[in-house]
Amino acid sequence: MLDHYRMFADYNRWANRRLYAAAAELSDSEFRQNKGAFFGSLQRTLNHLLTTDRIWMKRFTKEGEAPSTLDAILHDDLASLTAARVAEDERIIAWIDGLDETRLAATVSYSPLSVPGQITQRLGPTLAHFFNHQTHHRGQAHATLTALGRPSLTLDLVFFLRADGQKWAD
Repeated sequence: MLDHYRMFADYNRWANRRLYAAAAELSDSEFRQNKGAFFGSLQRTLNHLLTTDRIWMKRFTKEGEAPSTLDAILHDDLASLTAARVAEDERIIAWIDGLDETRLAATVSYSPLSVPGQITQRLGPTLAHFFNHQTHHRGQAHATLTALGRPSLTLDLVFFLRADGQKWAD
């Protein structure tokens, strides 16, 4: 499973780079325009992804900043949001690379922001949620881009495996 999660961390970085490159083609007003996604705009959706990644990474590592709301705007503009995203993706990759099977089988405990109480579960399945959540909201970001009249992005894992992720397909 370690290689599975390492592949997802690498894929996550690849997909985010593609998504942020597409966002860079937008005007500032398009970037902020509410197109009906769960968090409304691309700006708010991308901030949500960074917010939740930081929340999860704080839970996993006990280090770093963790926002206290799921709709926090950590960076108002795309340039600083992009720089923060790049740094967070590298942080995720480095942390995943440092895991071993013992740690993956261990438990993680946390208190969700949305539901009071303590949750304890194995790290492995929690990481599955972590990466699935990113894919879910990248899908909403993709829908926002197409609603703004932009071309559809190719974000499928199989395309990553055929290109930059070839090492995971061998």
